[in-house]
Formats: sequence, C-alpha cells, structure tokens
Amino acid sequence: MKLVIQIPCYNEEKSLPVTLEALPKKIDGIDEIEVVIIDDGSMDSTVDVAKSFGVKYFAELSHNSGLAKAFVAGINKSLEIGADIIVNTDADNQYCADDIEKLVKPILKGEADMVIGTRPVAKIEHFSLLKKALQKIGSFVMRLVSSTSVEDAPSGFRAFSRNAALQMNVFDNYTYTLETIIQARAKGLVLKCVPIRVNPDLRKSRLVKNMFDYIRRSIFTMLRMFIIYRPFRFFMIIASICLTLGIIIGCRFLYFYLTESGQGHIQSLILSAILVITGVQVGVIAVLSELLSINRKLLEDIQRRLKSQGLKNF
Repeated sequence: MKLVIQIPCYNEEKSLPVTLEALPKKIDGIDEIEVVIIDDGSMDSTVDVAKSFGVKYFAELSHNSGLAKAFVAGINKSLEIGADIIVNTDADNQYCADDIEKLVKPILKGEADMVIGTRPVAKIEHFSLLKKALQKIGSFVMRLVSSTSVEDAPSGFRAFSRNAALQMNVFDNYTYTLETIIQARAKGLVLKCVPIRVNPDLRKSRLVKNMFDYIRRSIFTMLRMFIIYRPFRFFMIIASICLTLGIIIGCRFLYFYLTESGQGHIQSLILSAILVITGVQVGVIAVLSELLSINRKLLEDIQRRLKSQGLKNF
C-alpha cells in the first residue's frame, strides 16, 4: 500500500522545511510513503529546499496557476507514481502532520473514499471572529448543497483513495475544496470527516486575501457545481417557484374576475401567464439537463477507465 503526500507550493522556501520535517515516516498499514512537491511557479528556492530533504518527485507548473491547478497536477503526478492513497496538505504546516494517520485509516479500512480533516475552527487563535463565523456558515451551506455531512468544507487537509482520485475533475481555477465535495456525493463516493489538529500560523493565507472576495468566489463555485451535478434539481426549483407564483397570481385574477363582474386586474392575468409559461419552459430545460447529466456521467466513467488503463501502461 503506497501513500503519496502531495504539497502545493508557491515560494515556500521558509515554511517548507518545517512541513517536510514533520511528515510521518511510518504509518501502520502503509508500506511506502512518498512526497510530491507541486511547484506552482515558485521564484525562490522551494524546489532546492525540497530536494535537500530527499524529495524525489515534482510536478512543476510553468507559472503561478493557483491552488486548483496545482492540486490537479499533484493528483495526476501521484497517480502516475502509483499512489494507492493520496493525502493533500499545505506547505505552511497549517495542519498537524501526525494526523495524516487519522486521514488514511478510514480508507485503509474500506470505510471511505475521501476523508476530510475537520479543524477546531472555534479554537484557532489566529482566525478572526468573522472568519470563524463565515467558516461555520459556509460549511452549513455546503452540507445543504452537497447533501453530505461535511463539517469543515474549506479544509484542504484531505485523503483520497486511488479510485476517488481517478474520478476527480476540477473545473474551478480558484480552489478545489468545495468542488470535490459536491463531486464526491454526485459520483457515489463515500465521504468521511475526522477531527484534526492545527499548528500555529507561520504566514498569512494566500488563498483568502480578501474575505468578501473569497465569499463571492465560494458562492459562485457552489452554485456552478450544483448546476453541473444537480441540474434537474436546480432547474426544477426555479420551475416550481415560477409555476407556484403563476398559479397564485392566476387565482387572484379569477377571484377578482368573479367577484367584481370581470372588471380590471388584467395585469394579474398577464403576469400569471408569463410565470406559468416560464415555469413550463424551465421544467423542459430541467429534463434536458438531466439527459445531458446522464451523458456526462457516461463520459466520466469512460475517462476514469482510460486514465486507469493509461496509468497501468505508464
């Protein structure tokens, strides 16, 4: 059983030594542990530092492409070198490396395909009250959108089985954390959360530079992924709202038409007709989108099979 720990890096020459030093050298049930450094266009000595610690595998991006692209590059490289389990952690040593064993245990036992480390958000001293509140609200919304029991949606401390990694497709250019949760549920993967510890802050987050921009991007990502992986439900919600309002307004028109001898309120009839027609049209879109969703699932299954076969022949 081979574990690959992937670490996305962008100018991490100062924090990377601390992170690498803390990584576990042995875990029960794991025969081999390797590290993959994803160099996201670093302009410092990140790669040299990693090599000095004996790291053999690198996924190098020509320029700074962001966390999502770095994550995908790491997954591909980890699969290429034969990973059975992949753990993603941060180069700033945010997460307690000793808890990697907690992440991989459910996968080793066959209890999960994807495991997310749940941080004690309320107790993290360097998190502001606003950030703590938003983390809680965001995770609650993600639970509703994804129909999962995820407790810490933005956590990047995760483990993936080989099967789960082969099925991950990240479309977002900003982050992978929210998208992969929705995908896991949509693809029938078993997701589990385990409590983990965090270390003192070594540097400020590069992902969350502006809290409100992060919220905007996160909402957009959740909405887009909900449309992609739950299209029927999304469009039927809109159709139901339009039809319900149309029927209510139509009933209002009939009430006044019958009680006032057919006088006035013609605007209610027009609005009702527009809403009902819109609801029917959106309902048709819902059906068509579900058919497209079935086609997407078939294509993703073919992609997984081809990717798996290609890696065997590598």
